[in-house]
Amino acid sequence: MDAMTALRRRGFLASARPWRSLAYLVTSSVPGALVLTVVVAVLLVGGTLSSVLVGLPMLAALAFAGIPVAAFERWRLRLVDAAPVADPHRAPDRPGVGGWLATRIREAATWRELGFTLLLAIVLWPLDLAVAAAGAAVPFALLTAWMPVLSGGRRGLLPGLAIHTPAQALAAVPAGIVLLAGGAYLVTATAAARAALTRRLLAPRPDEAARLLAEVTGSRARLVSAFEAERRRIERDLHDGAQQRLVAVATSLGLALLDLAPGPAADHVAHAHEQARHALTELRELIHGIHPQVLTQHGLPAAIQDAADRSPIPVDLSLTIQGRLPADAEATGYFVVCEALANIARHSGARRAWIVAEHRGDTLHLEIGDDGAGGADPSRGSGLTGLSDRLAVVGGTLALSSPPGGPTSLNVELPCPKPAPSGSSSPRTAP
Repeated sequence: MDAMTALRRRGFLASARPWRSLAYLVTSSVPGALVLTVVVAVLLVGGTLSSVLVGLPMLAALAFAGIPVAAFERWRLRLVDAAPVADPHRAPDRPGVGGWLATRIREAATWRELGFTLLLAIVLWPLDLAVAAAGAAVPFALLTAWMPVLSGGRRGLLPGLAIHTPAQALAAVPAGIVLLAGGAYLVTATAAARAALTRRLLAPRPDEAARLLAEVTGSRARLVSAFEAERRRIERDLHDGAQQRLVAVATSLGLALLDLAPGPAADHVAHAHEQARHALTELRELIHGIHPQVLTQHGLPAAIQDAADRSPIPVDLSLTIQGRLPADAEATGYFVVCEALANIARHSGARRAWIVAEHRGDTLHLEIGDDGAGGADPSRGSGLTGLSDRLAVVGGTLALSSPPGGPTSLNVELPCPKPAPSGSSSPRTAP
């Protein structure tokens, strides 16, 4: 709810909005007075020392004075504006102080923040305090005028204006009440205008917001790619290292068991052989969960077929995918299918499920459904929130239809460039 809407609401005077607005105006004196003092001091000292070149770096540093002030103002804006204001600055092009300075000096946001800082130091904070005094200090002085008058003193209001008698103090109370109510509207409206100006100057412009969003999206995509590459590396290391050694151990124990006569030693070797077989099975399941070999070697259709074969619920497949897809798209599609099948097995009570995978244009379409009880709710921790987050990283979307009584259908779309033609993979449909 913005300030203008709050001004029209009933009960506005009893709400916290006027007090938050008053705090917003009063606290602007902290950065404003501090900036004014620092700027004047730097200009005096830097100008004096510029003849010996020592003051030139001090004067140059003023160009970046707006950055911390703007950050504080964006944080302080939360007193009257709940919507967050993003930082308009982008990440430096290269590490180090030099990279940071070079990036900041080329950004329009740096100069807007410097202009806002000078405006704050010269104009805004005195104006904010003047409005706060008119809206709160004068009404408060009228409401409390009777306190010094009753003890024989006087209450000064403005230069040349004071309350001397009890009658004047008594008449000042209703005037103070009226002015206090009017001051609440004045202070809130001024704070709203001040916040709008701050947001206008310190928030990212549309082109800057689009660039920042592209940088964040690219960074997340790079992290996902690095994560998937690391998963594949771990899978290869386990498959080619630990698993092969464990196979060798199990084989050696099996051969040793054949050479031993029945007895306690044979029993111990048989037990060790059984444990090695169990450990090998668990390791294979772990490797499959990290990144299955079938996905790496044969692609998404074969990996989906493998996931369906391992599902405790019968799954009907319709897979229309030609050629290999990008590795990120294949990995994301596969793990979406696995998580959806796991949810169906755990929560749906379904008798059958189905998977439709189709690559049309530059989009991979997946539908995973079941004939179960329906009523799937992402807020109950069914894993759908994690799926949505994973898809968002690669620009994908997720749509869920799960009315009570079923059926449940999960529709996923993934950006996926058209793969190169390959003779080893063809459209396939499996019942």
